[in-house]
Amino acid sequence: MRKSKEKGQSHSTRPARVGVPSWVRYTPTDVEELVISLYKKGYPPSMIGTILRDSYGIPLVKMVTGKKIMKILKEHGIQPEMPEDLYNLIKRAARVRRHLEEHPKDYHSKRGLQLIEAKIYRLAKYYKRKGVLPKDWKYRPERISIFA
Repeated sequence: MRKSKEKGQSHSTRPARVGVPSWVRYTPTDVEELVISLYKKGYPPSMIGTILRDSYGIPLVKMVTGKKIMKILKEHGIQPEMPEDLYNLIKRAARVRRHLEEHPKDYHSKRGLQLIEAKIYRLAKYYKRKGVLPKDWKYRPERISIFA
C-alpha cells in the first residue's frame, strides 16, 4: 500500500460557480484572442491559464467563454501535436536518459526511468484509444534526443 496517500488533502478547491464573476471585464472574444496570442508566443495551455489568472484576472477561461483552452486552440487549428502531459513525461525521460549516459551505475535513476516510461506507455495507450494520437504513434526512446 502506498503510504503517501494515507494523509489528508491539503489543497484548495475551486468554488462551485456557474456564471461569470461581476469583476471580470473581458468578453469571451477578448479571452479567446488572449489565449491564441499567448499560445503563439510559445506558452503551453497550462501556462496560459496561469498567466490569464495572475496577469489578467480571469479566474477560469471556461467560466468566461464556455470552452476550455484546448477547445479554443482546436477551433482555430493551432492545437499542439502532442498532449502537454505526455510531452512533459517524454522530456523528463530524455533528461533521465542523458543523466544515465554519464552515470550508468545509478540504479535508482534507472528505476525512475522505468516508471516514467511506464507512464508514457499507459498515457499513449489512453490517447490512442481516445483518438488524440494516431493509432500508429509509438514512443521510441532513441528519438527523444530532440527533447533534451
